[in-house]
Amino acid sequence: MTGDHGATLVPPLPSRRLGRSKVFVTELAFGGAAIGGMYTEVSEDDARAAVDAAWNGGIRTFDTAPHYGLGLSERRLGDALRCRPRDEYVISTKVGRLLEPAVPGQDGSIGRDTQGGFDIPARYVRRFDFSADGVRRSLAESLDRLGLDRVDIAFIHDPDDHGEQAFREAYPALERLRAEGAVGAIGVGMNQAAMLTRFVTDTDVDTVLVAGRYTLLDKSAASELLPAAQRRGVSVIAGGVFNSGVLAAPGAGATYDYHAAAPELIERASRLAELCARYGVPLRAAAARFPLTHPAVASVLIGVRSAAEVADALQCRALDIPAALWDSLATADERGRP
Repeated sequence: MTGDHGATLVPPLPSRRLGRSKVFVTELAFGGAAIGGMYTEVSEDDARAAVDAAWNGGIRTFDTAPHYGLGLSERRLGDALRCRPRDEYVISTKVGRLLEPAVPGQDGSIGRDTQGGFDIPARYVRRFDFSADGVRRSLAESLDRLGLDRVDIAFIHDPDDHGEQAFREAYPALERLRAEGAVGAIGVGMNQAAMLTRFVTDTDVDTVLVAGRYTLLDKSAASELLPAAQRRGVSVIAGGVFNSGVLAAPGAGATYDYHAAAPELIERASRLAELCARYGVPLRAAAARFPLTHPAVASVLIGVRSAAEVADALQCRALDIPAALWDSLATADERGRP
């Protein structure tokens, strides 16, 4: 069986159910931030090739957001998936940031947008809006950019400084959209575990997306969030599994949480790489697989910008990681050093 450009099409990867919803996600998901110009620009051809490679490799879960490239990620992902059977894939996007046209400078230029690590033309500006009206407007605009009539999962995106409004207005709006059948599952995506834990315990979300807080370097989600999710039947999607780069390639210039990594973090990651190498496993393969060792985690989100990066992620997934490596990593973690 062949897919795009004659590529071999493999069966979909194993999938897991999100909470009590009817939505199932593949255990490896496509993170759409990179094709929106995260760190550096990505060409249309490379973005399309990345999505095609993910599909041909069995990935059927795709995540995006208005924030990613000021809508560029949504447009590119929608274009790449529009020819696919709609009931064969799951797509998620996010609410909480509205995009409004930027005002050009006096010389007519629009400059560059570098917020959140992106590098793209600043054609729009982001405005936080966690009101009920803002949620519905955000979702409608996302559907327009995607060229779809529905998304499967809607996440409240980064409500860190807007927590009360997110609980009081954004969450009930998503709950109504789920009841109406406009979305199949609802959740919250953040780079912290504390507020996500409150959403898990105080609402009826189906899933939470936790970025960078359940990794080989930062297991803070394990103390409260993951046990709470397991008790409540809420599925966790793990993002940021490389802590934005240092766990993929520890070395000079590595990043941690979208900033230059401190020397001690690079040193810790380098020692983890040495430990993994003793078992013949690349650090990035262990980092990507690690979250799935917890029963609350349904999927791991990998940000990719090219077909080559997709191929590498799929090859890493196929590696046999010995149980002894997980034991060694756990022991090293308890001792505070690999």
